[in-house]
Amino acid sequence: MEVAGEPSVALHSELRALAERSAQRAVTSAVRARWLVYGVAGGYALLFVAAAAVHFVAFRAGRADLGWMAQSVWSTAHGHFLESTTVAGRQMTRLGGHVDPFLALLVPAWWIWPSPLMLEVVQAIAVATGALPVFWLARKHLRSERAAVHFAFAYLLFPATQFNALTITSGFHAVSVAVPLILFAIWFLDDDRLVPFAVFALLAASTKEEIALAVGCLGIWYAVRKGRRLVGLTIFTLGTAVTLINFLVVIPHFSPSGISPFAARYSDVGTTPGGIVHKAFTDPTAILHAVATGHKLFYVVLLLGPFLGLWVRAPLLFLGAVPDLAINLLSSKSDQTVIAYHWTAGIVPFTVAASIFGAARLKRDPNRVSLWALVTVSCLAVISPIYLTIARGDIAAALSASPARTAKAHAISLVPEDVPVSASNQLATYIPARRYMYVFPVVRRADWVVVDRNDDTYADGPGYRRAVRGASSNGHWRRIYSSHGIEVLHRRAAGP
Repeated sequence: MEVAGEPSVALHSELRALAERSAQRAVTSAVRARWLVYGVAGGYALLFVAAAAVHFVAFRAGRADLGWMAQSVWSTAHGHFLESTTVAGRQMTRLGGHVDPFLALLVPAWWIWPSPLMLEVVQAIAVATGALPVFWLARKHLRSERAAVHFAFAYLLFPATQFNALTITSGFHAVSVAVPLILFAIWFLDDDRLVPFAVFALLAASTKEEIALAVGCLGIWYAVRKGRRLVGLTIFTLGTAVTLINFLVVIPHFSPSGISPFAARYSDVGTTPGGIVHKAFTDPTAILHAVATGHKLFYVVLLLGPFLGLWVRAPLLFLGAVPDLAINLLSSKSDQTVIAYHWTAGIVPFTVAASIFGAARLKRDPNRVSLWALVTVSCLAVISPIYLTIARGDIAAALSASPARTAKAHAISLVPEDVPVSASNQLATYIPARRYMYVFPVVRRADWVVVDRNDDTYADGPGYRRAVRGASSNGHWRRIYSSHGIEVLHRRAAGP
């Protein structure tokens, strides 16, 4: 006989079974969400690797910047640390322009696969992996597998993310790899795992001169969020110090002119870091005029708008995006405020991560908030290198056996390894494995010239074509090959 008010054994068993089924469904849902994100990230990587291969095989890649990066990796592998040939034909270490020693870490990969395409493959795969820490952060702080999936997909579809996975205008950039590295650093720091944080922070800082400061700003966020002020202050101090050393010591030391080759872009606002600070106090209107343009406003909206301003609710985490925002907005070079370039690399990870923490602070359904962010990003996802690759006809060009493409491939095969070469911009990308690699019409010590008469992607058309005709008719050069506008010239041996 049951005692009144006392649950029966059967009821206990039913409640236990219900709890077990609920827990099992939760586990199954978590596993499905995890593998969905992992699978989509893997598919994303494959898609962008394929697009990079199409872009490369179609002979669309340019010497700037893929060819320079490949030459720097090759040079490092052959004892000339990060050395490449400038547009003017001078030999210079990349440290005189950008502090990106991360390139040296790619030397082992170059030994395995000595091709510029390898760099683009590494870039695509690396950026795709950034979806993982985004998923983990969102799952932890929004406590929703669905919301975590939304944010991971939003990260992948975000136009700025896509153009860091594949920049069809200039190829590979070490700083694009900073996008996932910073996201992993944020994940580990949020989880109080300081050793792996330090590893990823150091790797990120090695991709470009200002990234150390961006990562250092995480110290301020960590000190306030976790209350560990000494650790946070140390992170910020180290990051700031490294960036100051990069700008004030490393770049001036290795630059032939003693200043950054990009200083002219900031002449209106003070030129140097110190000059910009001075200008901000003595003539703030100059700073305002440099930043407050319609073009730059549109850039900011495209870059920060898709995540619905959620990042505003996590300002200390978003602080890491400020260094690159300032560098881009103060520049007079319009490309730096176009979303289709790598200059967003130091902004993307902080925007996405801060948006997750901002969503966590809203007293609203995280699934709905994250879904709206995903929908907004998806509406802009057509601003994509994948679309541009298709629209420009790269796929058809890569798959076709056109005479011009065949001629380019044959011309490149005629050039011996490791001899000084001068080549037109796009062809120069495909023969970087040498110490001296000039962009035609600069010739200098080159014994070989490989040009495409129709490639005026780096020099003005009429002047470039005159230079090609002049070299072809010059008695000092012997034509080795000529077909469909592609020419290979070899310097004649000096007479006795």
